[in-house]
Parts: sequence; structure tokens; C-alpha cells
Amino acid sequence: MTRFVVEACDALTSDGGIVRVRSAVDADRAALDRLFAEASPESLRLRFFAAPGHSTIDAEVRRLVRPPDGDHASAMAVAAGEVVGVASYERMPMSPGQAEFAVFVAEPHRGRGIGTLLLEHLAAQAREHGITELTGEVLPSNHRMLKVARDLTSRTTTHFADGVVDVNVGTTVDDAVLLAVDARDRAAERAALRPLLAPRSVAVVGAGRRPGGIGHETLRAIVEGGFAGPVYAVNSRAGTVAGVPAWPSLARLPGPVDLVVVAVPGPAVRDVVEQAAQIGARAAVILSSGFGEAGQAGLADQADLVRLAREHGMRLVGPNCLGILNTDPGVRLNASFAPTAAPAGGLAVASQSGAVGIALLAQAARTGCGISTFVSLGNKADVSGNDLLAYWYDDPATRAVALYLESFGNPRKFARLVRALGRRKPVLAVKSGRSASGRRAGASHTAAAAAPDVAVDALFAQAGVIRVDTLGELLDTARLLTEQPLPAGDRLGIIGNAGGVNVLAADAAEAAGLRVPALGAGENPLDLGAGATPAAFAKRLDAYATSGEVDAVLLVVAATKANDVRAVLTGVTPVLDRHKGLTAAAVVIGAADPPAALGKRHTPVYDLPEQAVRALAHAAGYARWRQAPLGDRPPLSRVDTVGARAAVEAALAGGGGWQPYPRIAHILGRYGIPVLSSAEATGEPAVVGAAAAAGYPVVLKAADPHLVHKSDIGAVRIGLRGPDEVRAAYRAIAAAVERPEPPVLVQPMARGQAELVAGVVHDPLFGSLVMLGLGGVHTDLLGDRVFRLVPMTDQDAGQMWRSLRAARLLTGYRGAPPVDTGAVEDLVLRLGRLAEDIPEIAELDLNPILVGPDGAVAVDAKLRLAPVGVEPDALLRRLRQPG
Repeated sequence: MTRFVVEACDALTSDGGIVRVRSAVDADRAALDRLFAEASPESLRLRFFAAPGHSTIDAEVRRLVRPPDGDHASAMAVAAGEVVGVASYERMPMSPGQAEFAVFVAEPHRGRGIGTLLLEHLAAQAREHGITELTGEVLPSNHRMLKVARDLTSRTTTHFADGVVDVNVGTTVDDAVLLAVDARDRAAERAALRPLLAPRSVAVVGAGRRPGGIGHETLRAIVEGGFAGPVYAVNSRAGTVAGVPAWPSLARLPGPVDLVVVAVPGPAVRDVVEQAAQIGARAAVILSSGFGEAGQAGLADQADLVRLAREHGMRLVGPNCLGILNTDPGVRLNASFAPTAAPAGGLAVASQSGAVGIALLAQAARTGCGISTFVSLGNKADVSGNDLLAYWYDDPATRAVALYLESFGNPRKFARLVRALGRRKPVLAVKSGRSASGRRAGASHTAAAAAPDVAVDALFAQAGVIRVDTLGELLDTARLLTEQPLPAGDRLGIIGNAGGVNVLAADAAEAAGLRVPALGAGENPLDLGAGATPAAFAKRLDAYATSGEVDAVLLVVAATKANDVRAVLTGVTPVLDRHKGLTAAAVVIGAADPPAALGKRHTPVYDLPEQAVRALAHAAGYARWRQAPLGDRPPLSRVDTVGARAAVEAALAGGGGWQPYPRIAHILGRYGIPVLSSAEATGEPAVVGAAAAAGYPVVLKAADPHLVHKSDIGAVRIGLRGPDEVRAAYRAIAAAVERPEPPVLVQPMARGQAELVAGVVHDPLFGSLVMLGLGGVHTDLLGDRVFRLVPMTDQDAGQMWRSLRAARLLTGYRGAPPVDTGAVEDLVLRLGRLAEDIPEIAELDLNPILVGPDGAVAVDAKLRLAPVGVEPDALLRRLRQPG
């Protein structure tokens, strides 16, 4: 859907402030007049190249507030009700792919990244209208503007002539642009969230005198946790609360406050947030409930709360949340009412559920899994998982990230953020909603297979997220990843004194994708016997560690009356500490109160072998993903986006929906996607003529675009070798579809070594997914398929066919020659680019695709087109919308 207006949104400045970005409208004339009137003569000279008169300013303001169209757009930044910056472009009549741009930022707000932010939004608008380059003339002394343009994209070029610098800024997006945007986003998020997660002072509003209340217990937790800065209690009816002097209101506090924790009844929250804004607080944690979770009225109150906070540059966590935790020694903040305080460590946690957060913290305390930061997101009215991912990217205390997710606000941005973070630190996630009840109906094979959870799986696979099914599995894996080095491969050595448990561990390892190889250093698994001494364990462990034949080692120690478990653990600990580069885990069975970890390197100790093996397998899988190249989006020849777009728009103008085969073939042909030649014919004479033209043998199939399983109803006839067989087949198809003279497709008979299915389905939240699987009649029977989200890389394309259970059919199974897998990869990359460029492709099915040593060709296709609405933008820097 083409938009002329810059979509209004809140966005972060580089110093963590908040501005409202939107198009300029006629009602902004006075504010824009004031923006220029308050500027210095030098600023005006740099913008207008001379001292502008009143008529010049008036003409500029009229231009800025002109209603936007395909040739003109403006973007303003508003802070605290004042216009602090404006940018615009005008398409150049003689060069439709170019537009002249201008930017002006109020002097007190320069250096905050506002000009860059406005240009980002302006470039997005230009891209949507086919403008590939923004051009402008800048005076050489305008160093700030030149830096803004150069920082925006690597394709910015400058040329000095006639006393001015001609600046050309490309609007298309490449990896360099994404990297620059992400770096700016992370810097802004870190500045914005610092008052929340590392405040210098905290006030708790609503802390009652009696123990047991949410406010009282949160205040106690802050004090008992040893918060490094001043702590204030706000209670108009108490002198002290939990030993902390109480003040009647925020306005009466003796010092400044960064963070306000709100624990008052829901109707009173807005007044507290307003008071917090008035004293200059930069963040609030709202523990109170009665907002978005309570229905439409509560949702409206919640949106109003967010708007109020953003008008004053505040960030909010919650409402309806458990609180936050930061164990950094320089902060020591436990602003939560969770019953358990977890130990300090390297795991950052974000949870949408307070109850899940309580369970995670309790289990972390029990197992010794150290926490760096914990955030209970509650209703996610403002601060979301995406904000925290950006913050944790550079957080030195965080070595791994754990997420409990119930929903996604902007999964396209999440995918990019988490993929970048995953290259530095492992990210684990529990995502609720795997059940089949969430499956949506679809008329094509691709859509029917794309249950809501499929998009999540595809996102996680491409972004390197470790998806686990339970909270226990999450913490088991986190304990390993935060303390142990990543394994260099998938070879596991198992040493123990319990033969049966060793075997179970080996079985679990191979089921999880690990290898338990035979070793020159000894048997594997190695059973030392029930009475094995500490020295025997230590000797064998050292031999495995130095053998070079294993990438990880698992110790299994079972308590018996013939051994001393504590002595064994004491004996192996120095060996583990000495081999710091070896991934290690231990299982202790039958001992009372075993330690949670061993030695200086904190080798994790588990209760059961399956727990340890799952954690080791996740670590190996993550290490493999991290070692693999990210992949590139290769250039594709024979792509005519303009031609395909024109065909799609013509079809949508006619109502969209399921498309006839000739139009499908035309659209696919514009992207170089191989489709078997076909002729559509109606009536016996025409069908026989088309068959003769195609050359026998031929295939007849019903041309009704609404039919999915044509072969199931007898609407496909193959191997027809003459006119009589064609006539008989046509009559059979007519009977099957219950029409006297149905249109049919006539194709030459084609054969392949294997049949695949590929397709596209569009999700308005996640974007388009590309599917590849085993095709023909096996598509639904075996369900051997894999999905990837766009944009796709060459690595994604290769991993898709290699991930199929039937992949061996493509590489030379039982003496057959291997098929052209390069052609398969090229086909799915072209499907991905088509889906990326034209999101109106709601469903596309190519089934079957015949593949062989000489290439791949689709012999049938179905396509449904539908208009798209406003969808999440993965590139634009903006905060989630209130409400």
C-alpha cells in the first residue's frame, strides 16, 4: 500500500531522548516559523546560503506544510511540543529517480542525531515512491550536515564545485546501511535504558508500612539488595517505610531521581507518572495492574500512559510486571517483589510473564545460574524485548540472553537484532504457542503447512536462536553457555562409574545430534566401575582432554557405598580448571546436596544425563551456527521487478485472488523462475490441437486456479500418446470437475529424478516465508518441508535442501546421479527475492518441481494475490506504538 505521509511514530535520539517524527501539516506553520525565527544568522546562512528574508522563510514554510504526494514529503521531529527539526525532499522533474533534500535542526538540539533520524525516515518514504537518490547542495563549512549525509549510508558521494558540495545519498538498503542503522539504534537504546537498568537513584511510590504489600516488599528488596545510590520511599501517611524515610510526594524529595517504581492502584498511576516527569525522572517501572490486560478501557489508559511518558522523554517497563533486577556490583538493584533473589552472573533474562519470571529466578538460585539483568516486561507497553536486545549487545556483564516470549511486536526487527547479538552472545528462547490449535487454514500446500509457530521456528533458525521447550531446559543450557567455552565440534567423550547411565547418556547424545566416537585414549563411553577412585577419574579425564579426539566431555559420578563422591569431584576439579578450552559438564547421581558447579570455571553439575546432554547439544549447535558464514544476498540475473510489479498491480485492479496459469507463468518468468511451457485450451478440438503442438506424450490438467489436489479428483492425466487418449482424458477431467467443457492446461510430458515442492506464504507480522519440501503426492503425506523468512541468503538456500529428511535423494541415493542442487538453490533464492519485492504474493505453490542432473522446472503453479496493509518495518528506528 503506497503511503504519502510519513507515519507518525516516537523515536530515540542518540542521547536516549524521545522525539515524535511525523509529516508537517498546515497547523505547524507557526511552530516552523518559530524554528527559523529562533535560529542564529549563521545557521540560517548555512541552510539558505544567504541571510533569508521574511518572504524566503514564508515560502519555505509553505513548501514544508504542502500536502505530501509522490513527489514531495516532509518529516518533522517534535520534542516536548516544540518542533526541533525538519527535513524534506522534492522530486527532480528531469530526473524522476532523484529528489532534492534539505534538513534543518534547532541549534540546542544539534548533536543528538535528529538530522540523521529524519533523513532515515525521509529515505524510507523516497524508496516507497521509486526515488533511489537524495541530492543536495551543502556549503563546505556546514560540517555537521556533511557528516550526517556521510554517516547515513556508504553510498553517499560528494563533489565540490562552484563553492558548494554536491551531496548524493542513496536510498536503497544494503548490508552497510543496516549495520549503520543498527549501530545507531544500539547507542540510542543504551542511553535510553541506562536510567532504567543502571539508575543513580530510585524512588518507590506506593510503599505501604505493612509487610506483604507489593510496594513495601519491592522497597525492602531494593534496600536489602544493597542498591548503590539513594533510595526514597513516597508515602503521604508514613514517616518511614521498611526503615527508609518516607516523603509525602515526589516533588518533596531531597534529590534528583532517575527511576520511579510505581506500586499504586491503577487509577492513580497516571498522576504518579506525571509527577515523575515533572521532577525529571527518566524511567518508571509500573508494577500496578488494571491496564492492557483488563480489556479495551485498560488498553486505552495504557496507551495514554505511554504517550504521557514519551512527551517527557521517559521509558516505561510494564504495567502489570514483576519488576527489574541488575546485579552489577556498581548498581545492585533488585526493584522487584519476586520471592527469590538470584545470584550475580552472566545471564540476562526478559520475560513477558511474571509467574514465569518467578520460576526462572527461583530455579536460577537453586542451580547457581547467575543473572546479570532481569526484566519482567509485563504488558510491554513501551520497553520490549527488541529494546533489551539492543541494550545487551554491548553489556559487558551479559554473556548470554534468555527470553520467555508470548508475542512479537516487530518480529522483522527482532530477527535482525537477535541475529547480530547471536554472533556475540548466545540467545535462548522459550516461545509459548506451539499447539496445533494455532494452525490457520490455507488453500495452498504452503499456507496450510505454515502454522503460526512455523514462522517462529524459521526466524529462530536463521537468527541462531536456541529454542528450548521448557524453563528447565533453558536454564540447563544457560548454565553451560555462560560459564563454558563453546565446543569446537560435536564429538562427546563420556567418563563415568555407572555403566547404565553412561549408555543412556550416549543414546541421548546421538539422538540430539552429537557423536560419541571410539577413542584411541580409551573406550567411549568409558565405565570406570562402581568403586572408581578419584585418581582414576582424574587420570582418564586428563587423557580425554589431551587426546584431541573429543570436543566436550561429560563426567558421570554415581554415589555408591564403595566410593566417595565428594573426593571424586575434588579430584577432577583441578583437571577441569587446567583444561579451560574444553567444554565440560558433570552428572552426579545419588549424592546428597551435590554442588551446582565445580571449580573456578564453574563446570555445571546436573541431576540427570539427559539434562547435560541436551545442554551440550544446544551448545554444539549454536557453535556450528556461529562458525558458519552469515551468507550473502547474491545478485540475480534475469529479474524484471518492474514487469512483475505491473502484472501484479493489473491483477489486483481486477480483484486479485487466485490467478490463471498464464499470468502466473508470466510473473514467475519475470524473476527467472523455471516453469514448464503450457497452453490453455477449452473444448476437444482445441485441446487436441494444443497437444499436437506441444508434442506427444503430453499431460492434461484442469486449469481451475481454485483446485488444490487435482490428482485426488482425477483432474490430472499424464503420458497421453495420441489424439484419442487426449480426447478420453479431456472427457474424464470434465466429469471430475463437473463441467462440460472445462479449460485445461496442456503440457509436454516432463520427467525428473525427484519431485520437490516450493512456495511462498505471506504473514502480515513476520513477512513472507519461502518453503521447500518433498513434492508431488508426498507433500502432505510425509510433511518433509522447511521454511525460511525473507530476506534470504545463499546460506539459507543451501541449508533448506540439506535440512530435508529426503536430502539424500538429491545427492545420489542408491547409485542415482546427484541432481543439480545449485539449480534448487537458485530457484528458492528467486522465490525469496520475488516474495521480498512483491509482498502482495499471499500464497504461491510450485508443486511438483521436477529436479534432475540438468536442472529444475516447476510443472504446476498456484498463485493468490492480495493487497497488503501497513506492516512492521524492519529498518526504521522507532518505538512501539502505544495501544
